[in-house]
Amino acid sequence: MTDFQVVVMAKAPIAGEVKTRLCPPLTYDQAAVLAQAALFDTMAAVSASRARRRVLALQGSPGIWLTPGFDVIPQRSGDFGSRLAGAIDDAWATFPVPILVVGMDTPQLGGADLDSAARMLIDAPDQAGPSAVIGPAEDGGYWVIGVSRPVSSMFDGVPMSTDGTMVAQRSRLQALGVSCASTRLLRDVDQIEDAMAVAGLAPGTLFAAALQPMMARITALAGDGHEPTAACAP
Repeated sequence: MTDFQVVVMAKAPIAGEVKTRLCPPLTYDQAAVLAQAALFDTMAAVSASRARRRVLALQGSPGIWLTPGFDVIPQRSGDFGSRLAGAIDDAWATFPVPILVVGMDTPQLGGADLDSAARMLIDAPDQAGPSAVIGPAEDGGYWVIGVSRPVSSMFDGVPMSTDGTMVAQRSRLQALGVSCASTRLLRDVDQIEDAMAVAGLAPGTLFAAALQPMMARITALAGDGHEPTAACAP
């Protein structure tokens, strides 16, 4: 298989800045612990893949959680589409091989998933122009997007973080004449129900291990039938 690289779009796992949609029932500190575990699992999957280069496009500063072997580049400013485009352009500028981009919301991801996506991208039948691959997420977004080379304006007009993001992205690529393959469906971790479902699907992950001691709080708040505003306090 031809060389490829994987870019992980991530926020530094700082309490109050990551996974805040898990609060309540989690506290900001607990949400940050889960985010760090998800990031570890994601970086482990990238390391287990056949990617020639591993990149972390980071919002924030690297910490002790950074896995060796990753090149760190800063995320650009702007909306998420602009940051995605910037990460692709910046990764390509120093290593011009096909690129897969993933977030830190699918800790159940495996290296084989990335290899499969890269194979679809690289082996696309239409080699006259750029090709793409998308991995649909259950919430209507996507967990991976890849391109054989940067595609100008590929995110223009695509609404991010909606239940129509994946469909809009495929339509945008089609309008640009880019062939697009699809990977298997995965579930993103956005809400606490997602976190519990994903931990159940991948019990051997650090994410699942980090969530387990938090379950007592989750169960207690659910049993009380309310979501106290103090639940997000550290």
